[in-house]
Amino acid sequence: MKNTNSINAKLHSETAAKESAAYMSAKTIAAETLGCKVNACDTQAMLELFIKEGYRAVDFSQPADVYLINTCSVTNIGDKKSRQMIRRAKKQNPAAIVVAAGCYAQTNPAEASATGADILIGNTERANAVYYVKEFEREKTARKTVSQITDERIFEELQIENLNGHTRGYVKIQDGCDNFCSYCIVPYARGRARSRKIQDCVSQCKRLAENGFTEIVLSGINIASYGKDLENETLTGLIAAIHDIPGIKRIRFSSADPRLMTNSFIGFLKTLPKICDFFHLSLQSGCDKTLLRMNRKYDTALYASTAESIRSFYPDAAITTDIIVGFPGETEKDFRDSYDFCGKMRFAKIHVFPFSAKKGTAACSMEGQVPYAEKKKREEAMLILAQNLRGGFLDENAGKIKSVLFEKEENGFLSGYTENYISVKTENCAAKVNTVKNVLLKRHMIS
Repeated sequence: MKNTNSINAKLHSETAAKESAAYMSAKTIAAETLGCKVNACDTQAMLELFIKEGYRAVDFSQPADVYLINTCSVTNIGDKKSRQMIRRAKKQNPAAIVVAAGCYAQTNPAEASATGADILIGNTERANAVYYVKEFEREKTARKTVSQITDERIFEELQIENLNGHTRGYVKIQDGCDNFCSYCIVPYARGRARSRKIQDCVSQCKRLAENGFTEIVLSGINIASYGKDLENETLTGLIAAIHDIPGIKRIRFSSADPRLMTNSFIGFLKTLPKICDFFHLSLQSGCDKTLLRMNRKYDTALYASTAESIRSFYPDAAITTDIIVGFPGETEKDFRDSYDFCGKMRFAKIHVFPFSAKKGTAACSMEGQVPYAEKKKREEAMLILAQNLRGGFLDENAGKIKSVLFEKEENGFLSGYTENYISVKTENCAAKVNTVKNVLLKRHMIS
């Protein structure tokens, strides 16, 4: 028996060594995501397709056989970073195959190709990424699969299965947008609004739960439009179905149009205990004249009413937003109106962006372009307000007991987030990673 055990152990060791050698000799792929959380979901799905085909994933800073860059084109900075990443990949390994996917590849295919991308995918046919790489290896011919995105009407299903080692999972439920805001390239980069079927969303959420995820973040370009292109499927139906999944303890939204948050919708959310009291409602400007030029389809009165309704149901809710300063035609008074409105809304956090004229949008050619120096001055003023509001929000929550989902342990400290998305870092806490525990928030612990 002893001799048999020894032989089995030796065979197991030899098999493990062979498997390890095969793994290390496999072709490598490095992936990089630029831009939004929706892009991050798409990158993960494409990366898993390569791993299933035997590729070994490595960090983007390392030499690789294939570089997958999921690009961004929301701003001119996104375009610039996309070009930089393509050049960086080619510099790290001139013989590598560089795949450019996403919004920059979709809206600027000629530039992406000239920069060094061998394969362009854009925002369709991402499920065929491995096939196109193998085709390039055989034929050594650049591939451009950038279709007319505005013609797309079907949500491209990309599965994610390699989900170990995390606590928060982003689930893409929707793509595209029909709003056509005057500053935004997204409808031209991602196409019209398209929804993912409830059964497919639920299937992914169940896999997330099975792999240890406890929090789900519903992501999309415009989740308020979810279900409008599907028959008998609604956002409320989707949320309720995900809420019933065992193992999922929290559900939150990545971003939402304020018009989605009606009294009835918020009231529905309140009946579901897993919904987090964190709401990112994009504002863009607190001036009605500017909102009109932006083609935002709501005014400050509706926004204020929405914020009031949320707080009536969720008194400790964190309401965060995005603000653009220096939009074409924005006068000093317009900016001051926007500044004052943001102060009244008591935002928990503001993401501030100076207007960037994006080629292909209506705002790019509008009259009244604000000088760079003035945009920077307004940006700095709004950032100071944002910092003060953040401090006030944290002060309001200090001394309260909040449930914290701990996500990381490092140097004796546990860190995680409350339901209203306050970052908590504490020591001497009897909790483990990926568990939820009630914590008395002290000001020095939160940020």
